[in-house]
Amino acid sequence: MSEMDNRPMLLEVDNLQTHFRTMDGVNRAVDGVSFHVRSGETLAIVGESGCGKSVTAMSILRLIPEPPGKIAGSIKFQGKDLLKLSDREMRAIRGNDISMIFQEPMTSLNPVLTNGQQIGETLRLHQGLNAQQAEARAVEMLKLVGIPEPERRVREYPHQLSGGMRQRVMIAIALACNPKLLIADEPTTALDVTIQAQILDLMKDLKTTVGAAIVLITHDLGVVAEVAERVVVMYAGRKVEEARVGDLFRTPRHPYTQGLLGSVPKLGSSLTGETTRLAEIPGLVPSLKQRIPGCVFATRCPKVTELCRAVPPALQEKAPGHIAACHYAEVEGVAAA
Repeated sequence: MSEMDNRPMLLEVDNLQTHFRTMDGVNRAVDGVSFHVRSGETLAIVGESGCGKSVTAMSILRLIPEPPGKIAGSIKFQGKDLLKLSDREMRAIRGNDISMIFQEPMTSLNPVLTNGQQIGETLRLHQGLNAQQAEARAVEMLKLVGIPEPERRVREYPHQLSGGMRQRVMIAIALACNPKLLIADEPTTALDVTIQAQILDLMKDLKTTVGAAIVLITHDLGVVAEVAERVVVMYAGRKVEEARVGDLFRTPRHPYTQGLLGSVPKLGSSLTGETTRLAEIPGLVPSLKQRIPGCVFATRCPKVTELCRAVPPALQEKAPGHIAACHYAEVEGVAAA
């Protein structure tokens, strides 16, 4: 057992199902997903757009409107099932014990409130600080996330900041109450590569500083390799693979994960004279409004057989700490039950 495995359990998601009733039927956005996060750990959830990553994150914080949404399963945070809490109890946890960085800072920040007021709002609600104390703490937070001249920036508005600065303000808001768990939903998507690198370095430094566990939602495998310890791969609302980062990149077990890694451009390949075409995953993601009898990846998988179309593969350990839902993934180094 590694030292990482000895850390106390913080979040346990078991058989999470988040469905939406629509005019065309039930959309199974998240369909039976399970994972856990230990204290101080960084877990990445990856997959292409529409696979259910963001809905999973919103479900943890119970930000899914009911109706049309419906969340079922179990979401235990420090042993307490969040799905059984009252709205008031849940509001006390959001932004305090569990915080979230949303995808688009320009649409997530309030344009008519100053940066300091938006950081201070969380502090006044959860920590009981007065206006003066909240502003002083907001200046500290802006300094912590690397924003220059925080005493001036705290009184400015979001539109006066660059995209990277706005993302730093979002991180400052999320970290203001020293949360135990930080959910980051595509935190670098709208930023150029140099600012992306700065934000990732900031998140790594802050993880060490404040000790929060991180659930990182992304489709960028480069980001995963940079900051995560373990990875959950999602496809069509289901978990198809989970492993430590190094194991996943070295030996991906599921054909979908292999396709994702194969479609990443290789830096410098054009300089070597190689003219190989960039790999792609053919076909389209199946409709989440239809029950899929077999493997969810069967319509796009190069290894598909009749067994795959008829029988859904169970998540099984294919190597120590490495599970995948594929009938034909090789099993290595796992002791027989």
